[in-house]
Amino acid sequence: MTHRLAQDMHGKPVLWTERLCLRVPADGDVVPSARFWASERSHMMGGPWTYEKTRDGFVDILDQWNRHGFSLFTVTLRDTGEPIGGIGPYLPETHPEPELGWSLWSAEHEGKGLALEAALAARDWFFATSGHTTAVSYTDPANTRSHRLCERMGATVDPDAPHPYGDEPTLTYRHHAGGRA
Repeated sequence: MTHRLAQDMHGKPVLWTERLCLRVPADGDVVPSARFWASERSHMMGGPWTYEKTRDGFVDILDQWNRHGFSLFTVTLRDTGEPIGGIGPYLPETHPEPELGWSLWSAEHEGKGLALEAALAARDWFFATSGHTTAVSYTDPANTRSHRLCERMGATVDPDAPHPYGDEPTLTYRHHAGGRA
């Protein structure tokens, strides 16, 4: 197991890993998230975005939690509670199936294995609780860091997977429950 499961005061899941806490997003997470989405660092994920678009995305994530019982978690540092990213399963109305996605909001948190630690916990929780046995990660063909993360998680490229981005080049990885290919 890659995490310990708890619940917040509203009965929503909280995942604890060695260095992180994954929880349902809160209003205070919008500002650090918006800094990332307004930056050039978000360009391989559809950004940069305005503050309003980030806020609308946050509202949709919270709606997904209510509709599906899952969506992106806010990832915080276990020791400080600082929000550092959004990672987990999500299923907006535009997607044909659940996606496992991630963003670390500051470059200072990259290269330390934090995204992998959080993504494994979120993936394992999702498969154990949702009834889904597969999910995808839609990636920009140039986003080699995301490709490596997918591969470290045991995902493989699925050239036949439909994606919601029309003619936009997309490399889709398939994740399976239990990590099997």
